[in-house]
Amino acid sequence: MNSIFARRSIREFLDKPVESEKIDQILRAGMQAPTARNQRAWEFIVVTSQEDKEKVSQMSPFSKLAAKAAVLIILVGNKDKMTVPEKWQQDMGACTQNMLLQIVKEDLGGVWLGVYPTQERVDALKDIFNLPDNIIPFGVVCFGYSDKKNTFKDRYDESAVHWDKF
Repeated sequence: MNSIFARRSIREFLDKPVESEKIDQILRAGMQAPTARNQRAWEFIVVTSQEDKEKVSQMSPFSKLAAKAAVLIILVGNKDKMTVPEKWQQDMGACTQNMLLQIVKEDLGGVWLGVYPTQERVDALKDIFNLPDNIIPFGVVCFGYSDKKNTFKDRYDESAVHWDKF
């Protein structure tokens, strides 16, 4: 699976729209992620409006790049769908990683902006998108075409591997 080894956080984007078929595949990849007891408590807000991207870019000092991405996907957890509420963050993390890998497969660049559990970021997204109380913002995936490429960088660290005991 070359996408795993090539994936990088890409933070610079070209002013070029992403085809709806690619956005669909990225969403589909996210929804293929495993979840605790198959709860699939995720929902997604696809953002292409420049006005909303600008608002998201003000969420934190690290989110400025959102204004330049072609597409943002806001990943949210729906409390009403949570059958294993203590595991929803793990489910959302797996979903996000699947999306990032599909972004590589689509020959795009992308980056994950962390939101939950930082309350100021959660509140910012709740305000921007007028989210009800049962919807919890988890993260933002920013993506688009880029001159920067996903390339292999060996991150294997043998000293972090322990066999049979620590």
